Amino acid sequence: MLNKLKQAGLTENESKTYLALIDLGPTTAGKISRKTGLHRRTIYDVTETLIKKGLIGYITQNNKRIFQASNPNRILEILQEKQNTLTPIIQELNQKYSQTQEKSETNFYKGKEGLKTIFEDQLDAKEILILNASPKAYEILDFYFHWYDKKRKKRKINTKIIATDKKIKTIKNIPLSEIKYLPQKYANPVSMNIYKDKTAIILWAKEPIAILIKNKEIANAQKQYFELMWRIAKK
Repeated sequence: MLNKLKQAGLTENESKTYLALIDLGPTTAGKISRKTGLHRRTIYDVTETLIKKGLIGYITQNNKRIFQASNPNRILEILQEKQNTLTPIIQELNQKYSQTQEKSETNFYKGKEGLKTIFEDQLDAKEILILNASPKAYEILDFYFHWYDKKRKKRKINTKIIATDKKIKTIKNIPLSEIKYLPQKYANPVSMNIYKDKTAIILWAKEPIAILIKNKEIANAQKQYFELMWRIAKK
């Protein structure tokens, strides 16, 4: 019981004193001291704090204080008061935390499973822009992309694709997509997927790696760059 009262926010001495009063009923500081093993001076200090918390009361008889425990429901009332005090503080902290989290976030991913995390995150987007799309994507994640494209089609997520390798034409059934091409001399193994407030930079290698940046300013800048390349690229 002592530990449970401590978990409820009482100190060890407060818990001992309150439990002693529950057992003894109305009594003096001396009897509380003998019951708890605490020094009488400590008992006077502890009873003062318990009185302020409303957990005990007292009356004076023959110039002596007779202490009595309040109804244990008072402990629940104290906890509720603490919760009422903390609730607006937690709400304010959550708001600041959310604002901080929304500002910027960068994660690194490695391997096929890491890339799947990025592509599944794109399934909440309204549109996906892909710069320097690589046919290797469908080689590395062949069966996965069949599922992914079906899911994207079902959610009506359009994609614009800029590629340099015209082999991508041989990939069939890329739903809700529009493809344009830049000259082959600009080909490289790094592609960029831009969606929502995120930019994914992907190296399509045997062991693929990716960097996902969540930053609205960066995403907007990359979208502008993509639109410029889109105007230059040819069908």
